[in-house]
Amino acid sequence: MKMFGFSLAYFLVILDTTVLTIALPDLRTSLGGSLAGQQWVVNAYTVAFAASLLTGGAVADRYGAARIFKVGVAAFGVISLLSAAAPHLGALVAARALLGVAGALCTGGSLALLPELFPGPAARARATGLWAAITGTALAAGPLLGGLLVDQYGWRAVFLLNPPIALISLLAMRRVRSPRGHRLIDWWVQALACVLLGLLAEALIDSSPVAGVAALVAFVVLVIVERRKVLADRRPPFVERRKALADRRPVFVRRRKVHADRRPPFVERRGLFAGRRSHAPVLPGGLLAVTWPELLAGMVANFAFSGALFVLTLFLQDTHHLTPLATGLAFLPLTLPMTVNPLLTGRLVARYGPRPPILGGLALLATGLAGVSLTDYLAPWLVVMGFGLSFVLPALMAGILTSAPTGTAGTAGGVLNASRQVGATLGVAVLGGLSHPLPVAAILTALTCACYGVMARARRTMSTVGSPGTAGLPAGK
Repeated sequence: MKMFGFSLAYFLVILDTTVLTIALPDLRTSLGGSLAGQQWVVNAYTVAFAASLLTGGAVADRYGAARIFKVGVAAFGVISLLSAAAPHLGALVAARALLGVAGALCTGGSLALLPELFPGPAARARATGLWAAITGTALAAGPLLGGLLVDQYGWRAVFLLNPPIALISLLAMRRVRSPRGHRLIDWWVQALACVLLGLLAEALIDSSPVAGVAALVAFVVLVIVERRKVLADRRPPFVERRKALADRRPVFVRRRKVHADRRPPFVERRGLFAGRRSHAPVLPGGLLAVTWPELLAGMVANFAFSGALFVLTLFLQDTHHLTPLATGLAFLPLTLPMTVNPLLTGRLVARYGPRPPILGGLALLATGLAGVSLTDYLAPWLVVMGFGLSFVLPALMAGILTSAPTGTAGTAGGVLNASRQVGATLGVAVLGGLSHPLPVAAILTALTCACYGVMARARRTMSTVGSPGTAGLPAGK
């Protein structure tokens, strides 16, 4: 029952990344707005979700995974009701952003719950495989459910699907409890990351140079803050530095210090105050250095998938005048392989390592995108894209957990999810504004495949001479 509730909430979060895409033409008729406004309806969720994923994991570690999971699921259901009642496009965009934050809390809580509910390695591996299948099912169900609901009841019905699912998940998880943790959260840095992603999306969607410059400034500030944290970790604590200096003073100065130590010194008060501040960087040192090939592949895969889904939806409904339901059915060749193939991908990863499925999946995805761009007969090429995605996405999670330094697996999984959501946001923003979007996506995916192949081979060569962090799965052939 716990696994059912746990999986249902994750299904809900993933479903909301695609279910609204089919409803965009009906939403435009109802609320009006420009193409950029429609892009923001989609991107408000993915931007807030991506920016809040690391924060969601930190909050779950601090206040208890089960508690944050339940708060996220409950908030998701309530905000979905507000989204269904949105009177204009601006209110819907704001509600979608709040849904993204609630989804990040739910995902962060579920990631922290995974080792608690499944402490054994075998059970955890089965649960991870089921997660991949649930992701594919949600991605497959999104366009179909969206088309069915919009065809019969309009775009507002898409949001009314969420509250019953959230309620069932909460009832299934009502007896799950988790202890509180002691991890400190740097709220300023997390807020700055949210601002950075929002400004970046605004610059891409509306071609705003002001937003682009502001995003660059926010990025520079974020890098400086994180760099100062790293340098602070390399220095001894404040109190220890004062003691070391005191030991070098003349004898008569040290005698005065003995008398001064009889009252609560300012140094101790500063030490207590400093203890409330987190100098730990958001990302552990060395994590990006060893996992960036997986992060890049995940970002590009979601860039291509979300961008193509957005472009093809408008193409099928505006050019070919398909109904929302017919559009959802047209996407079944793309989404059905992602429902059934992850189990095969899991077996391939267990036997050969993550490298072959990732390379093969990226190659299939690039081939499918090229085929879709060259012909109006979409079905066979959508099948190729679907199998490519169903090879890439499950294998990426295994690959990044294999490459991550010891003790950073949870953070690495959160970073991968964040990079994928950033890719989805950029895909809608960039490909939605190009005159030939699908060839661009195909070329970018092919280049990423080649880059990942080179880096994976270099990593395998390093692992043969004792490089750490590569144990646990085969290195691939």
